[in-house]
Amino acid sequence: MKKIRPLFIALTIGLSCFSCSDKIEETYLVNTPEYLSYEDLRASYTMKSAQSIYQPGKIYFKDQFIFINEYQKGIHIIDNSQPEQPQKLSFLEIPGNIDMAIKGTMLYADSYIDLVTLDISDINNVVEVDRDEDVFPYIIPAFNEGIVSEVDESKGVIVGYSVSAETVKVKRDELMYGTFPMWESTFFTADALSSAKVNGGGSGTGGSMARFTIYDDYLYAIDKASLHLFDISVNSNPSFTKQIPISWQIETLFPYNKNLFIGAQRGMFIYSLQNPANPEFISEFRHATACDPVVVEGDYAYVTLRGGNLCGAIESQLNVIDISTLEYPEMVEAYAMKEPYGLGIDNGLLFICDGSAGLKVYDANDPYAIDDHLVAHYPDINAFDVIPLGNILLMIGEDGLYQYDYSSVDQIKLLSHIAIN
Repeated sequence: MKKIRPLFIALTIGLSCFSCSDKIEETYLVNTPEYLSYEDLRASYTMKSAQSIYQPGKIYFKDQFIFINEYQKGIHIIDNSQPEQPQKLSFLEIPGNIDMAIKGTMLYADSYIDLVTLDISDINNVVEVDRDEDVFPYIIPAFNEGIVSEVDESKGVIVGYSVSAETVKVKRDELMYGTFPMWESTFFTADALSSAKVNGGGSGTGGSMARFTIYDDYLYAIDKASLHLFDISVNSNPSFTKQIPISWQIETLFPYNKNLFIGAQRGMFIYSLQNPANPEFISEFRHATACDPVVVEGDYAYVTLRGGNLCGAIESQLNVIDISTLEYPEMVEAYAMKEPYGLGIDNGLLFICDGSAGLKVYDANDPYAIDDHLVAHYPDINAFDVIPLGNILLMIGEDGLYQYDYSSVDQIKLLSHIAIN
């Protein structure tokens, strides 16, 4: 069935006399969608030679390999058997890809509205073995400014826009003011990086801003309001099982100790995974509106709240939340930050990607005095997300993938850096 969505978000120019006439001229930058047909989308997967990294997204680690999403393009595979000398191996071209997760030898990746399953048992010959069609909401990609003309879903998925200026006369009561939220522009947000931690079942490890994660025999994925469940007990053939409404503006997933922690712009939700096929709500912790990945260790959840732009008007900060009683999470302390994104926790060592303020490393064993225990600070990088792996830290930022050896907390050292073009 043909679906056409009129999207009129106006940029007004020169409205100095609002009551001068019944009609006024309005100038728009019109973004006309360019489409990739569904047939071409579903024949588009290709494995290519190693490529330069231009716009990194999620990072994921499995066995000796690092997987880096190239935003809406695909996945870079890096051999990390020697962290001092990581080697780019190949690029998996997957149009519309933003997220990934791995169980055993199967890699799961979104491709616009589809879920693609890739067999990575032979890392030099990664093949598509399954595709679940139309399991994710239709994507309207981000645009810089102006309005989007009519969207016709029957033509395929939107891969870009042609832009033109258009001046039209409209009635005053036809003007529609507003913005097109960037977080609404994709099913899996453009803000991002990551996956999740402590999964079991031979799955990999990701960072703090996950929208894909695996627990037991289930792949969980979120859109901006719901949790999608896929049975991957037969891991080469995922089966969609259900969709669970959560809340508006949910952003991240983090499984820990048979529970699922969901970060949202207005709070943190805790769900029990005692029955992985049927996550059950336990509690909710409310905070001011902000973008907020969450990680958990022991009795504490660590949440970075980033204000500004579309994330909220609060001052950016780190929140430490006592979850010793899951039904009643309580705030312990809040610490000022500049513009925090992802974070990671490993045996009391807290890593925070504070945007342009760089990577910060804290001893978090005293939750009431974290800011008094700054272990290391790398201010000259724009940090985005991390994956702590025991003694090795993976950190991705605007200018590349960094690896640090933190086996000696007093002597954290840089091991390698892969530059981003």
